Amino acid sequence: MSAAALLAMVLAGAGGRTADEMAAVLHLDDSRDVRVGALLRDLADTDDVTLSVANALWARDGYPFEANYLAFARDSFGATVDDADLGSQETADEIDSWVREQTEDRIDGIAADLGLPSGDAVLVLLNAVYFLGTWTTQFDPADTRDGGFRLSDGSTATVPLMHRTEVSVPVVQRDGYRMLRLPYGEDERYAMEILLPDEDVPLPRLLGSLDAVEWADAVAALQPAKIGDLALPRFELQWKADLNDPLRALGMNSAFDGGDFTPMSPENPFLGPVVQKTYLRVDEAGTEAAAVTGGVMLESAGQSFRADRPFAFTISDTQTGAIVFLGAVTDPRG
Repeated sequence: MSAAALLAMVLAGAGGRTADEMAAVLHLDDSRDVRVGALLRDLADTDDVTLSVANALWARDGYPFEANYLAFARDSFGATVDDADLGSQETADEIDSWVREQTEDRIDGIAADLGLPSGDAVLVLLNAVYFLGTWTTQFDPADTRDGGFRLSDGSTATVPLMHRTEVSVPVVQRDGYRMLRLPYGEDERYAMEILLPDEDVPLPRLLGSLDAVEWADAVAALQPAKIGDLALPRFELQWKADLNDPLRALGMNSAFDGGDFTPMSPENPFLGPVVQKTYLRVDEAGTEAAAVTGGVMLESAGQSFRADRPFAFTISDTQTGAIVFLGAVTDPRG
């Protein structure tokens, strides 16, 4: 969700083919689809769990951004917009401080991952999501005991396994896996779905067959069932990745290749690194999770001309127009 929100803010400044590609990747109708901001507000409208979503933009001081683009970011996404020197370490430190504040110190920063400070950066966009939920029925720490966890290479590791006995929870058996849902809070609006592959199904095969339709169908088929022993490991995860290659694989290419961002600025910057960092912890009490996704718009360097493939050439007289030499280079080594 954090990545989608960040990219939707970038999309609001895109035009032409660039906007078409990004909107297709995000499954949105147009470049300024107000449903994204509305969804973020709706998700955070709960007292059952803690869920906060924050957006922020840091714009290079003096760079000509379109006023209606910045207004849309403020109005639709609730984003703060600050003028800053993106080439200074002070601004990079300020960005990292914002990340720590919005994620309750679970993510220590993202500036260095985005290549900041940078003299080429004209706009930094950030989205942060923080979630804290307690299980509707918590696990008793006294029932947590060491048990075996089979690793993907076939070996077994000893880990703390949380246990609940004789519980009624929503479960469904699907082709190759079972899904179980554990709710949070009294209202049970939010929940964790656990997808456990069948004994003979490797996890990569399950993930390869899982798409939005299959997930939704599985959720719709959940039915309460009596579980004699529910065992779940405690775990704590941290992850980060550059999202540029996955986004290209989804069809978002021109944004990174000098596409059309003139609705954002007449200077037409281009999208540089897009990075996500996440944290998630599951224990007897519940779940804490945080994510921050950042993107940097870079100053356009103008057109490029790289003779890095076979080419032809002429040597001519500019006064008479006569061609004196004409040739082709297919291998510069001669």
